[in-house]
Amino acid sequence: MHGFFPFPRLHVITDSLDVVRGVAGHEDVAVQIRVKSTDAVAYALTVAALEILRPAGTMCLVNDRVAVALAAGADGVHLGEDDLPVEAGRRVLGPDAVIGATCRNPTAARAAVAAGASYLGTGPAFATSTKDGLPPPIGPAGVAAVVDAVPGTPVLAIGGITADRVPVLPSYGVAAIGAFVADPKRAVAEFLEALR
Repeated sequence: MHGFFPFPRLHVITDSLDVVRGVAGHEDVAVQIRVKSTDAVAYALTVAALEILRPAGTMCLVNDRVAVALAAGADGVHLGEDDLPVEAGRRVLGPDAVIGATCRNPTAARAAVAAGASYLGTGPAFATSTKDGLPPPIGPAGVAAVVDAVPGTPVLAIGGITADRVPVLPSYGVAAIGAFVADPKRAVAEFLEALR
């Protein structure tokens, strides 16, 4: 997995190069590029992000878009429930790519790991406004159920994640979006402190 050990515990999901610059180079941090518009925009942003992240030694994943991850040379991809299946992403990106999968329950978690997922995102852990149409939050107990289902696989809690909520989460790590918008440098320091 491109020598990223241990696996980063804090995933920063963003479409902002300012955020990318603010969090690059921290140990235990990965960046997920998430673009809502077109592949062309996602590709350009990923290439620009990699110019910042590669020299800093920070993992770069692309949200949802396997072709963009491959074309830009990202470290991997995070696949949601409406994206390509994990095994298809693995076929395209090869054995060394990092592939994350979104799972909301133990059954889906076990299936994703069996299909070749490197890590899982589970949630929404708490109510969140950064994504429409999400099911009700699964809470720390729901996160724990997924963690227990896939021993040895990193599970990241996502959805309404703030630094002060990290201690109640039984997950390996967390992924967050909104928390990094205003002051990414300060947010990353607060999250890493909470994860310790």
